[in-house]
Amino acid sequence: MDNDTAATHGERESGLAVRTSEGATPRRRRSRRRTWFPRVGQAALDGALLALAFWLAYQVRYGWELGGDIPASFVQPFSAFLGRTALFVGLALVILTLRGLYRLPRWTSFLDEASIIASGVTTAMALVILYSFLSRFSPSRLIFIYAWILAIGLLVTQRLVGRWIRAWLWAHERGVDRVVVIGSGPAARRIMQYLYNHPRLGYRVLGYIDLEPPLEPLALGTERGVVQPPYLGTLDEAVDRFRSTQVDEVIVALPPAHHDRVLEVVEQCRELDIAFSLVPDLFELALDRVQISEVAGLPLIGIKESRLQGWNWWIKRSMDIAIATTVLVLAAPLMLLIALAIKLDSPGPVFFRQTRIGKGGKPFTLYKFRSMVDGADRQQEALRRATGRSALLFKLRDDPRVTRVGRFLRRTSLDELPQFFNVLKGEMSVVGPRPPVPEEVAEYQDWHLQRLLVTPGLTGLWQVNGRSDLTFDEMVRLDLYYVENWSPWLDLKVILRTVPVVLTGRGAY
Repeated sequence: MDNDTAATHGERESGLAVRTSEGATPRRRRSRRRTWFPRVGQAALDGALLALAFWLAYQVRYGWELGGDIPASFVQPFSAFLGRTALFVGLALVILTLRGLYRLPRWTSFLDEASIIASGVTTAMALVILYSFLSRFSPSRLIFIYAWILAIGLLVTQRLVGRWIRAWLWAHERGVDRVVVIGSGPAARRIMQYLYNHPRLGYRVLGYIDLEPPLEPLALGTERGVVQPPYLGTLDEAVDRFRSTQVDEVIVALPPAHHDRVLEVVEQCRELDIAFSLVPDLFELALDRVQISEVAGLPLIGIKESRLQGWNWWIKRSMDIAIATTVLVLAAPLMLLIALAIKLDSPGPVFFRQTRIGKGGKPFTLYKFRSMVDGADRQQEALRRATGRSALLFKLRDDPRVTRVGRFLRRTSLDELPQFFNVLKGEMSVVGPRPPVPEEVAEYQDWHLQRLLVTPGLTGLWQVNGRSDLTFDEMVRLDLYYVENWSPWLDLKVILRTVPVVLTGRGAY
């Protein structure tokens, strides 16, 4: 899970909980055995695969003679390698265990798991080769190289197949952990966001319980759009909810001022034998941005810089320049045709220039192909009063100011092609929050201003999850999720998801 939890999970492998062993019931002890047996089973399977790797390496070298012919007098039986095989298996299992391979939380990435396997197996084989050299072991040393490669390949393949099987089971609601979150504050929302964004972790959010009934439904911005977790009741109703709903784990994310209620929930979970998780308050900090150091034996907690700093900024900027340059070169003939069509369709300039607010509240001039009649901006206030629409995200499905060519351009998003010039100038990015007009920013609430922390973009999570069909608050929630969770992979996913949205014209008008 997200580092926000900063929690250790002693007894369940989910990694979400800080759990105690006091007052453990027989059912709880059986639960411990259920987590212990899979680890031992996985280690046994790894041992068998490591031994198989050595046997296959023997066949490759002495059976297929890969690496050069071997005179019959030099052929050794596999029994000559049994001691080295056993040493390799034993060393590898010990090293992998010490490196935590069998206690990895389920959200560990495949690359992280593969790197642990590769480094552990490499270290074990290096020790076996050193021992064989010191003991003057005479048979072909190539068998060690083959065994090393095969061992890594077999263990990594087994993990990959296991992940596919596990993901398939979880996708069909088999073996998932049903989770209830206690609280609706920033920490609780981030936890639910994370679980909704990572269904392959095997968690299903049943809903949330709060101190008081919400005044309005809780809405969360995720990569898949805005979701509304079900409200299950107040804390006073928690026990009844736990008994009436099959709950596997409870995640307690209440504000620091309610420690007494936290202890109450913990005691209820113990009595009902439900696994529970405690989210450290730490001033509601986003713990993926916390930097912990030590001075004179005292822990110091600081806040890391924004994700879009240093090398991350250069990576994103390089991606923007490469994409914008490619698009402008390839689309140059099309842009000429669009300019001609606009001039023939209605009087006025080809390009529409508008002041938008960029990163840090800095204004810039945004370029688009004109899709409305000339002087359409002067008619907006009258239209807004006539329709009763807010200045925030003012858009009309059947706007009378849109021209014939403009309607096509808007439906296909071709009117936004000139914005790639804004990208080259560094005023916009390919992916980011929608750039607002000054009138919108003037009506922002404080929490809306956070979307101005990064460079605005041509597309974003709002683009691939509804576009103009979203409410303003829903759009801002998606923008804030992007601001807090930026990565090159998130940008790539948004770009790939934008293509079908643009081609189908979903939510565009």
